[in-house]
Amino acid sequence: MTVAVPAPPAPPPPLRLSGAQLGLIASNFLMWGGFFAVIPLVTVHFAGSPESGGLGWAAASVGLVLGLRQLTQQGLTVLGGAWADRIGPKPLILAGCVLRALGFAWMAFSGTLPVLLASALLAGIGGGLFDAPKNAAITAVTHPAHRSRLFSLTSISGNLGMVTGPLIGAALLGLGFQVAALASASVYLVAAAVMGLTLPHVRPPRRPPGSGMAGLWAAATNVPFRRFTLVLIGYFLLSTQINVAVTLKAIALAGPQATGPLYAVSAGLAVALQYPLLRLAERYLRVRTVLTLAVGTVGLALGLMALASTFGALLLCVGLYSLGTMLVYPTQQTLTARFAPAEQLGSYFGFSAISLGIGGALGSVLGGWLVDMGASLGLPALPWLLLAATGFVTAWGLRWALRDLAPAPR
Repeated sequence: MTVAVPAPPAPPPPLRLSGAQLGLIASNFLMWGGFFAVIPLVTVHFAGSPESGGLGWAAASVGLVLGLRQLTQQGLTVLGGAWADRIGPKPLILAGCVLRALGFAWMAFSGTLPVLLASALLAGIGGGLFDAPKNAAITAVTHPAHRSRLFSLTSISGNLGMVTGPLIGAALLGLGFQVAALASASVYLVAAAVMGLTLPHVRPPRRPPGSGMAGLWAAATNVPFRRFTLVLIGYFLLSTQINVAVTLKAIALAGPQATGPLYAVSAGLAVALQYPLLRLAERYLRVRTVLTLAVGTVGLALGLMALASTFGALLLCVGLYSLGTMLVYPTQQTLTARFAPAEQLGSYFGFSAISLGIGGALGSVLGGWLVDMGASLGLPALPWLLLAATGFVTAWGLRWALRDLAPAPR
């Protein structure tokens, strides 16, 4: 009797970037470049000392604005993902870019805290419309075997934007914050044009049953995925500190011009090392192990910043911080796509934004508050030690949250 031997699975096709994938990579560069051309300057311009050209607002008030913008964006991202499952991601991406442009243009004319808050919230609404749909679009136009690589390439383009954005923003700051904010707004209009020309109107494989909230309900009731999302709040509390506590320390050590080198080191290392480091890590480790180690590295780097007494030492810590953060985004997105059914990708990516929304908002508020409190108590190391502890607890929590996740098929 002859027993049929099953044929080995066919290898995935080689990765060749399509027009849609190239458009997503290019527009991501523009979005991150536009974002980081102005957001670091919000701290510098509004919370900086009058002697250095700032307005001298309390760091906590600026942190509150940034935190509410983050919370607004990520809160709406939950709904944006569900809408993408119904109408496709492209219309939402285009509308989000336009609203983000209007928000940054309004920010250019902000002279009071209420006006700054309103403009930041409008910018957050725009981000909430394009955030999850952009991730859903990347997943939809990419073979499953290549998704981590595409997310990595997209992240690299974003980091290129993080390198160039602050440098351009710092140069434009010499012409005034208004010029920098208006230039940033125009970049989002260019990103919308790129997406309009290159991204097809991708729809889900089939229309999900029930109301528009059915996909969100499915994500919320998926206990392992919900556990994973909530634990990640701790990481996003840490990741926000590059815009708050780390920026404030860099300014204290080297003045307002420190933001350019700070972001150049952070994003430049990611551009150079993210893709090869991710490929190397995935060759020997499971994706979930890579994520856990990366989050622990971020916590360690923030803890070491307590010892940094010079700008050079701070940049070394930022380099270690970047080694962790550069691995978190592609691994987190890959794991989210693994949890999600094909017809509910947008909803799962939208629900995952809860962790960024809550963690980012808490990080923005607590980062500035901890810096102020540490200074008032004469304990400048306090914020860094607490942030390090948060990183280690989050890394342990991820091991627990992902303990039952099946490994990806090879």
